[in-house]
Amino acid sequence: MNWYLDVLKKYAVFSGRARRKEYWMFFLFNIIVGFVLGIVDGLTGTTSLQYGIGLLGGLYSLAVIIPSIAVSVRRLHDTDRSGWWLLIGFIPLIGAIVLIVFFCLDSTPGENRFGPNPKGA
Repeated sequence: MNWYLDVLKKYAVFSGRARRKEYWMFFLFNIIVGFVLGIVDGLTGTTSLQYGIGLLGGLYSLAVIIPSIAVSVRRLHDTDRSGWWLLIGFIPLIGAIVLIVFFCLDSTPGENRFGPNPKGA
């Protein structure tokens, strides 16, 4: 839970670096919350069949879109890549695969152009 809250505390911080664990724990928590909110939306009848998303799920998605982008950019910084690499995700299939590989790579050792290694000394 601390990993999730740490990302939310850095709501719109696009500078610096984020560890793999920070990124993937935030991702996992978002999947779990989205699943639970989907169930709640289904039970309460607030799901729109036309748009395929419920009221609560939609509001949650809007609330975490900026922190999600920010932690993704910081994760790319940790692998010594610019945050602009995030735009490769717009290329169908190939872009998503490339981003997953980048997000799974280990940190660059030591300090890089985006700051000190978040793993510490």
